[in-house]
Amino acid sequence: MKVVLGAGNTSYDGWISTQETELNLLKPADFERMFSKEKPKAFLAEHVWEHMTLEEGYLAAKNCFSYLADGGYMRVAVPDKNFRNEWYQNMVKVGGNGDVNHPAFTHKIVYDYRLLSQVFLSAGFEVELLEWCDEMGRFHYKYWNEADGKIGRSLRFDTRNENGKLGMVSIILDAKKPAQIMY
Repeated sequence: MKVVLGAGNTSYDGWISTQETELNLLKPADFERMFSKEKPKAFLAEHVWEHMTLEEGYLAAKNCFSYLADGGYMRVAVPDKNFRNEWYQNMVKVGGNGDVNHPAFTHKIVYDYRLLSQVFLSAGFEVELLEWCDEMGRFHYKYWNEADGKIGRSLRFDTRNENGKLGMVSIILDAKKPAQIMY
């Protein structure tokens, strides 16, 4: 089982799309209700974590770790605090551009790659960064397979990135839950 968290209108073949109303990442009871019989092997969360406070982000990562199958993974993407683009930063900042109808209006944090990694490391995950900007604003990319969780707001799939110019980036990471081997 593979699950898209906070899916909005996103749906992919082979993935179960969920909304906050049915799976609130802060409520272990929601995880228990959905995954008591079978733990997912993958979670996908594109631009979800920035809608929680930092403390809530830590709690959500711990809940996901608890209910993810051993050896499973999460692919997570959030806006990147280190991307050097004034339009982008104005759009993704806490509270967004002030338009209550814009999704960024409910942003509570903007992550850099170190802080986002720490959120998942603290929950017990092993973290691999796939796309991110460093402190100097340089963009880094490691190839990743879209079949493992497609991120639309990424180097390859966002149409605002064209002709060698970046217009939309995300911090994208894979958080892997170590397999438990019992003898």
